[in-house]
Amino acid sequence: MRVAIIGQGYVGLTIAVGAAGAGHTVVGFDVNKLLVEQLNQGRSHIEGISDSAVNGFIGKGTYRASSDESVLDGSDVIVIAVPTPLDEKRNPDLSYVHAAAQLIAEHVKSPSLIINESTSYPGTLRNEIAGRINGVEHLFASSPERVDPGNTEWGTKNTPRLIGGLSPAAVAKAREFYESFCDLIIEVSSPEVAEAAKIFENTFRQVNIALVNEFAQISDALGISSREVIEAASTKPYGFMPFSPGPGVGGHCIPVDPSYLAHVANQVGVPATFIKRANEVNLAMPAYVVKRVVAGAGGSIAGKSVVVVGVSYKANVADTRETPAAAVIDLLRAQGAHAVWHDDLVGTWRGENSTALGTFDIAVVVTKHDGVSEVALKASKYVFDCTGTVTGAEGI
Repeated sequence: MRVAIIGQGYVGLTIAVGAAGAGHTVVGFDVNKLLVEQLNQGRSHIEGISDSAVNGFIGKGTYRASSDESVLDGSDVIVIAVPTPLDEKRNPDLSYVHAAAQLIAEHVKSPSLIINESTSYPGTLRNEIAGRINGVEHLFASSPERVDPGNTEWGTKNTPRLIGGLSPAAVAKAREFYESFCDLIIEVSSPEVAEAAKIFENTFRQVNIALVNEFAQISDALGISSREVIEAASTKPYGFMPFSPGPGVGGHCIPVDPSYLAHVANQVGVPATFIKRANEVNLAMPAYVVKRVVAGAGGSIAGKSVVVVGVSYKANVADTRETPAAAVIDLLRAQGAHAVWHDDLVGTWRGENSTALGTFDIAVVVTKHDGVSEVALKASKYVFDCTGTVTGAEGI
């Protein structure tokens, strides 16, 4: 098949590599011309996808990147894999999805299967994509992405894939496409079911993380270890699933997707109070972390040197999207601390460079990559650990 993938970020490039590896001829479209140039030079910007893999597909002629809209026309399959962020009021922002639909409407004149992988609320494929593309008899399907950066156990091939289409023909063609590089395809009755399943998956995680974060605060007030309690509760062989407390949630999915579900719930007259409360708890965790740091450091951190360790949102990846480290650093500085950060995987972030570990008044461990030395951390006078992995350190 000739496949065009709109967006070459974490999702788009991952799907491009999977499809190219299955022998499809893939064009990765992206408006970022520098990114397109780098990809065509065989340089990957995504962890888990090596430069050699990208370069190998370029060498075989099964993949290339482009910023030319005309490459979309004539494709058997067009995959939309663009960001679906929140706006400044934390409401859904579908501007990238709308832009992708407009690209297709303006430049694709021959029938294609159009698949939306971008995470959004139920009705997005039907109303926000298909409803904006007229004049050509396209097929439309939804197959929300399930990409987990840095996960070495579950990837594109072995993670079950959901498919819902606007017609049986769309579902059949989507199945044919994904079966070429995915092990298990699960058909659902409509694209709305597929879309809802994705945002419910991550809402489930958001709510449970909020619960354990709230429980961690209760445990601290009671003078007991939340992590020991969770470990004890985990000995029950049924009816319990352990989650770990932390400084908040990050990445493109968990901090964002529940707000998409709450938005559509409000539209149909169901106030999503439980989901909103979970958002509030997790967004408030950086302030709780700083409060604990101030208390642990003697009641004031004004003028003290602080290093925040790990600014990516999860261990062993360089992804800083929605990272709670940003709020932690800003709040430390608001308290008068001389706060810097250390993260060898990130290097440069928000116009600042990673600082080497050394002797600081305070070290706050937000994310601990495997390469971070406990000895180096403990060179600081006081260590507050949000991860539960630093032996003997005070923390959540």
